[in-house]
Amino acid sequence: MAETRTEALHHNAEGLDIQAPEAVLSSLANAQIEAAKAVHGAIPAIAAAAEIIASRLKSGGKLAYAAAGSSGLMALADALELPGTFGIQRDRIAILIAGGGEAFKTLAGGPEDDTEEASAAVAAADIGKGDCLIAVSASGSTPYAVRAIEDARRRGAATIAIANNRYAPLLRLADIAILLETPPELIAGSTRMGAGTAQKIALNMLSTLAAIHLGHVHDGYMVNLMADNIKLRDRAARIVAAVSGRDKDEAARLLEKSGGVVKTAILLAAGAASADAAEKILEGTGHKLRPALSAIEGSKGRNASVLIKTEPEKGQQGD
Repeated sequence: MAETRTEALHHNAEGLDIQAPEAVLSSLANAQIEAAKAVHGAIPAIAAAAEIIASRLKSGGKLAYAAAGSSGLMALADALELPGTFGIQRDRIAILIAGGGEAFKTLAGGPEDDTEEASAAVAAADIGKGDCLIAVSASGSTPYAVRAIEDARRRGAATIAIANNRYAPLLRLADIAILLETPPELIAGSTRMGAGTAQKIALNMLSTLAAIHLGHVHDGYMVNLMADNIKLRDRAARIVAAVSGRDKDEAARLLEKSGGVVKTAILLAAGAASADAAEKILEGTGHKLRPALSAIEGSKGRNASVLIKTEPEKGQQGD
């Protein structure tokens, strides 16, 4: 069997164990930079995958992540942050990690070979038609990830694969294949480093672009965030103030009036008659803030036109 890139020896690895600490760290840092650059080649595939994710979530489907080992940790980090950052409901996100809850204590290697566990996890999460599953594996041949994507596809879900080796089985099975062709690891096979870095970047890009498609981002602001702590409530107020042009105290008042919903607060600042009216405007624009703001401005313009047309001309007022 031909050696895969994720198992090959890095060209700077010779004598690594006898090099000065600063030299080792410099090589490690440079290897991370090399790995990050590999993501650029996957941009078209990431863009296509983000469209699929957005369409499934918009239609009421679930987004599932399936992985093992360090790839599982990369998937877990991305999945867990989606509700807080972009307001995606937690029950719409499924995390399938080899070993289940025990993986968070030991991250043992054995469960990644357990295909029956993968099948059971897909079934328990009820992944099927209308949903989307992302399978992540550095080698692209991890049995758990491969079985998960096979079962998800058989059940009618859209499938996305992320792997770091060209011609990996996982990539061949998916509807969208995201190849992150990272260089060999400085510590051969230690894919928690370069491969994991590239996976983390790709997953961040993927979920962020999907959120943009869903209208959860306006300019550079997360306008659908879930403000459930002091820091995020303060951030929500700053976002409302920045987008609406109101001061922070007024933004906080509007947020309270909106029930803590950032988009609604911004529309109230723009002239929406009530929180309910703002919600109806958002429903009409697919919950996208920019066209909702345009709708309010357009409404103001139409109202002004009516007033201009109906106001009597000078000299024609009654006595």
